Formats: sequence, structure tokens, C-alpha cells
Amino acid sequence: MHDVCVALLWHQHQPYYPDDVGDENPMPWVRLHGTKDYWGMAKLLEEVPEMHAAINLVPSLLSQVMAYTDSGHQDTHLRISRLPADGLTEEDMHYLLDNFFMVHPDHMIRPYRRYNDLYRKCGMSIDLPDRARKRFGKKDIVDLQVWSNLVWIHPLAFEADTDLAEFRDKGRNWTEQEKQWFLDKQMELLGQVIPLHRKLQERGQLELTTTPFYHPILPLLWDKRQARQAMPDVVLPEFLDSYHQDAAEQIRLAVDFHEKLFGQKPRGMWPSEGSVCQEIIPSIAEAGIQWIATDEEILSCSTDGWVSRDGNGFLRNPEMLYRPWRVEEQGKQLQIVFRDHAMSDQIGFHYQRYATDHAVDDFFGKAEAIGNATGAGAGHRPTLLSIILDGENCWEYYPNNGVDFLRTLYRRLADHPKIEPVRICDYLQRHPATDKLGHLFPGSWIQHNFGIWIGHPECNRAWDALDRTRRHLAKATTEKTKSSEQLERAWEELYIAEGSDWFWWFGDDHSSAQDGLFDRLFRKHLQNVFLVLGDQPPVELARPISLGHRGGRPHSQPTELLNVKVDGRQTYFEWINAGHHVCQGARGTMSMAGEGLLADLYFGFDAERLLLRLDSKGGPVRERLAELDMLRVFFFQPEGFELLVQHPASKEPSVRLYHNDVTVAEPGIEAAADMLLELSVPFRSLAISTAAPIHFCVELIKDEQSIERVPAEGAIETAVPSPDYELIMWQA
Repeated sequence: MHDVCVALLWHQHQPYYPDDVGDENPMPWVRLHGTKDYWGMAKLLEEVPEMHAAINLVPSLLSQVMAYTDSGHQDTHLRISRLPADGLTEEDMHYLLDNFFMVHPDHMIRPYRRYNDLYRKCGMSIDLPDRARKRFGKKDIVDLQVWSNLVWIHPLAFEADTDLAEFRDKGRNWTEQEKQWFLDKQMELLGQVIPLHRKLQERGQLELTTTPFYHPILPLLWDKRQARQAMPDVVLPEFLDSYHQDAAEQIRLAVDFHEKLFGQKPRGMWPSEGSVCQEIIPSIAEAGIQWIATDEEILSCSTDGWVSRDGNGFLRNPEMLYRPWRVEEQGKQLQIVFRDHAMSDQIGFHYQRYATDHAVDDFFGKAEAIGNATGAGAGHRPTLLSIILDGENCWEYYPNNGVDFLRTLYRRLADHPKIEPVRICDYLQRHPATDKLGHLFPGSWIQHNFGIWIGHPECNRAWDALDRTRRHLAKATTEKTKSSEQLERAWEELYIAEGSDWFWWFGDDHSSAQDGLFDRLFRKHLQNVFLVLGDQPPVELARPISLGHRGGRPHSQPTELLNVKVDGRQTYFEWINAGHHVCQGARGTMSMAGEGLLADLYFGFDAERLLLRLDSKGGPVRERLAELDMLRVFFFQPEGFELLVQHPASKEPSVRLYHNDVTVAEPGIEAAADMLLELSVPFRSLAISTAAPIHFCVELIKDEQSIERVPAEGAIETAVPSPDYELIMWQA
């Protein structure tokens, strides 16, 4: 018997983007992730037949994949990709320049010379599309149409298809005919996604699990008051009616859809966002689900902290985390497993910055330590290490899309003498749960609460808009004044609007360049409820729910030269004209389980220096960053430079600038810490002059590991100011 069983579960999910009533699909992420992550993750498993795992496929994702492959549907990005270069309208061109670089530039643009040239020509974060389009000729447009899709093809596809590899290697000057051939090839790959998962299930290598159909937060549908248990002071929406019928229907629809598509009912379910509560157990069990999963913090709260981590991250009673549990309600029962959020976050957020062998060695070192801590091998069952995370969002931050890391990890897992990769269903069949939880704490996999989805004024306005729409639909259903077809379509639109993703982007927890579009789509689905019933949508659904406090850029730009004394003191007016980035500790649709240490990053320049300021959360830098070994400023542009700040919480930290690992000995490189951390680097030290790009990120290092990155994705992008910079900014 193996000492440790590693249960990997990759959660594959996209919200339901199409507006089927208006015949519009404004977002390409199902298609693009489909030919990269959904296809590629399955192919990597196929390479190692001894590797067993689970993949959670959300029905709202699968139904969109089938709309592309079976019904010929397309999205705005695909429509504009297929247009001839001389057939784009001014609006199409604006969309192209504003959306066709929406990738992680360090791993998906800069490694490809032609794509990077087009990126620089567009002047992202510096110039606007209206001005940039004048610089793009027909060949530029075709190449951009190709590259914006080509970087979303998984590396394994190029290994398997020499024609596709030759097409990529051409690199530029593709013809319209070649472009159309490639986009057809893209659709062929997307068509393989569902059959490939079915094949891996049938050969017993892969367990396929599901999620309620449109990814709703089940406990909040059941009772919004559930939020108060983890957040006693939360301000709830005005309307608090229970939608428990909707919760049960979203579960039933998911299980029926999954069974029809894959030939058998799913045994496991990942409730949306790992959100659970005691009351939903019967509805899940009645649908035929045998086990569910959520985060370890839910177990901690459900046991009053008996299973929990101390201030250093060490587990109390670790043997109780690494086993299944049993939950019961109204005579119905489920087995439940709890993810190790530290190990999950290592893959999701940290190993991307390790060398492959170092990352995999670290994984096995931690897995073996968990086995030792739980007395693995000495008891009647092996330790169950559950690692659960998004299966699509982290790989664009890994070199080679994570192929090297996952290949090495899978092969070593398959060969390890004491660690076995397992499907959760197989483990539970061999070692069913014997421990019972008295009461399942209501919460999610993010900070064991529902704060992302309820409590903020924007979230609450969204819930109330949903409630008003649902009341209208419920009345129409009761009165039977509409046809059954109208009612069925209207309920479907309402279920779509109950999805968690719309609420994710409301409030100030998360933000992206597409916040406004998510807002519009949410309201459009509510409007569609009225439209399919033949009724007039209320005027308030035409007004954005968002307060509009966020822009489309990830950070603002400096507006004037700064006058900063590097002393670590909180002098407000020194930084009033700086660029600003809010450190959210989250990336896209992923969140780390723990809170970050940094609150804000400010940046700017005087006539001779780049200036940086970092503010910590919950107290002064001298206290909050005291346990850090190092702070690292890594420059993507100018290339090869990094600034290392030893013990950044000390009053006068040691700071050195390196270029290609060689110390740059220049005066004027300064650091000081007190209430905040301030840094300065002369432009001459970075070997840059007027208008040169400056792209950088900041990392916090503890015990030789990166524990936080700012920004969480991409880079802060600005440029060396010109002598007339302030005049230009004033005129702007």
C-alpha cells in the first residue's frame, strides 16, 4: 500500500458568455482555452496512462464548446479573426487592437518576435487604439489575427501536427487562405475536447465530475443569510427570499447533462467556488452525487479550529485533514474531501517561477513531509492529499504553458514507490469515510466566506435586480399566461444570471479590463427573462450596476514628475501624481487562499530616477514585512535587470541592482522602510533614456520562495519621461 495518495482535481470552467436571445457572444475564452488548456490538459494525462486524476467539467462550459463544434456558433473575436484585412470596419479595427493582445505578455507575446513587434507597434498601456490603428497595414492585421489565436494552441498540438508546426514557424506574412486554414484547424482541436475526456474516462484513467449547471453559489441561492456565519457584520441585499428550488434544479440539470454527454452519472461534484453548507446536502445526494469537495478552511471552521494552521502555516492535527469525512442531513449523506490550499496554491501561483526540477522536487518534498506528519503507512489507510485548483488559468504564467512541469510531475507520480496518483472515487471506494462532521460550516474556498459574491453595494444591487426579475418570472409561471416554451427559456436565462462569475467582478475584490462587459452581460440575461416572455424589461436594467470606480487598465499612469525623498515616511503629497496599482492578491478568476501582504504600489519618476513605493496591509512596512528575506523588482524592460532589497522591513535595507547577475555599482540606488517602503533607481543605472519602456513586477521572498507578486499578472508598464513630459500630460 502506498503511503500517500495524491488526488489531483482540475476545475475547468467558463461562465455562460453567449446572449442567445440577442444572438451575440462577446467573449472568446471558451474557444481559446479550449484549444490550449482543455485539450492540452487531457492530452498530457493521455501521455502517462498510469497517471490518475479528476477533471471537473462545468456544464456551462461544455454546452458552449458544443455550440462551436456542433452548431457553428462563433464569438466576436473569431468573427473579426476571419474577416479579410481590408474588410474590417473602424469599429472592428478598434476591437482588434483593444482585444487581440489580451494575454500574459511575458510568456504569450514577448517570446514571439512578430507578435511582440505588433504589440510594441500598438503601444499597449501607452497609446489608444484610435491612434495606433494608423500604424497597421494589411499584413500587420493578418499576422495579428493569426498570432492572437496561435498563442492559444497548446504546445502538444505542434508536437503532434507537423503542418501546424510549420505554419507557426513561418511566423509572419500569412495569406488570407493560410489564416482560414489555421482557424479551421483550431476548430478541429476544439472538436476533440469532449471525445478526449470521454476516452480517458472509459479507460479508467480519469474521473469526470460536475458542478451545478451555470456555476451558482448554492448556499446563497438557498439562503443569503448563510453569509452571516463567517461575516457577522455583512450588509445583505434588500430581498432575502430563498431560491432553494433553483439550487436543486441547477444540480439536477448538471447531473442529467453530464450523464447524457459521458454515458454515466458523475460520482463527484465540485460545488461552485467550493461553496457548501449543511442545507444543500440532501439536494446533492438526491441527484445521485456520492462525494463533494471544498477547502480545508471549511473543515477548520466545521471543527472549531481543531484542524487548522498556526501562524507559520503548520497544521494542527494534520491527519484529520488528509482523509475523507462524512456529512449527513435529513437522512441523506455524502462523503466530502478537503483540498490542501497551500499545496494547491503552490501549483496555481508559485511553481511558475521555479525551474521545473526544482518545482517538482519541492512538490514531492512537501508530499513526503505530509505523509510523515500524518503517520502514513502506519494506519489502515494511506494519507489522502487533495489538490484542487483551476485547470486553465495558471498555465499561461508558466514557461511552455506548464508542459515541462506537468510532464515531469505526472511521470514521477506514476513511478514513485510511496506516492500514488488516484481518482477520488477509487480512493473512497477502497477507504470510505469513517469520521462524521456534526455541521458543515457555510463558506467557499476563498477565505471560508462568501465575501466575493455578497455584501458589497454592487453585489447587493445585483442580487436585488435578480430577485425582482425572478419575482416577475415566478408570477408569470404561477399565472400560466405564457407558453411553456417561453417559460422554459426565461428560467434558463435566470439560471444563467445566478452564476457566480457575474458577482465575482462586482465590488472591489477583483477587476479586469472587461468589468463593464461582465456587468452588461449580467443585466442582459435579466433583460432576456422579460424579452422572451414578451414583456418590457424595467428601465433600471439598462443602468450599469458597477459604480464605475475602476478603469479598463490594470494601473494608472503618473501624471506629473515627483519630488520624493526616499525615507520610508508617509508623505502624501510626494506621491499624489504617481501611477497607482491596487494589490488585490488575485489573478483573473483565480484567488490565493491567503491574504497578501501588500496593499498598494505607487510608481513614477523625477527627471533622473524611477521611483517606487510599496504600502503594506494592516500596518506599517517595518512590522508587516518583518519576516521577509528579500524583495525583488524584476525588469522585463529594460531586459536583464533586477533590484534586490535584503530585509526590506529594516530602516535602511541593503539594496543592489544587478544586470545579468553582475552588480551595477552606481550611486543613487536607494531604499528606505518605515511606514512604507520607498525605492529609487537612476535611469542611467538601467541604461535607458527618454521614451524607453519600463516594465516590471515586484516579488516578496521568504525562505527562498516567492510568496507574493505585484501585479499578480503581467507587469507594471510605463516609459521614461521626455523633457516636455509634464506639458504633454497637462495637454492630455
